[in-house]
Amino acid sequence: MKSRKALPTLETPRLRLRQIQIADIADLFAIFSDPQTMRYWSHAPFVDMAEAEAYLRNIDAGRINGTHLQWGIALREDDRVIGTTTLFSLNPRHRRAEIGYALASAHWRRGIGREALTTVLRHAFDALDYLRIEADVDPRNTASCRLLETLGFRQEGLMRERWHVQGEIQDSAIYGLLAREFFVPA
Repeated sequence: MKSRKALPTLETPRLRLRQIQIADIADLFAIFSDPQTMRYWSHAPFVDMAEAEAYLRNIDAGRINGTHLQWGIALREDDRVIGTTTLFSLNPRHRRAEIGYALASAHWRRGIGREALTTVLRHAFDALDYLRIEADVDPRNTASCRLLETLGFRQEGLMRERWHVQGEIQDSAIYGLLAREFFVPA
């Protein structure tokens, strides 16, 4: 797979989607240690800074190896990372990828997730020339399901008892979006 050593910075009026740096470790830890943010994830919240450091190494390795592209979502006003969005399981041959995202709970319900995902989807469909993006969401996460549907994703299936996290069994709603179906909501 083609190596992607540089992650392009993507900007919107409010956000800067950029490469996550070692200086962002405390912010990364704050996001992924928050039980509210991690409620519907496929792994438990971080409990120590070493997990955030290992996560950053994984992010860097994925970018270098071309297996995934993960942006820090930063507010332009202070450039602090308040979330992430990722294109992973990159498959240039079949022109598809999966998308993931997490936003610190203090920033929910402000349209930031929609703004960040819209920007990354544009990049995936335009710059990377992908035709299909998929998402795996816990169906109980109604806000995330609504966000995907607002962007044109369609639920294509349900995988029962897919994840086992902290003694809880979670299902996965599988969503798909074709480039020709992508639209930017008003």
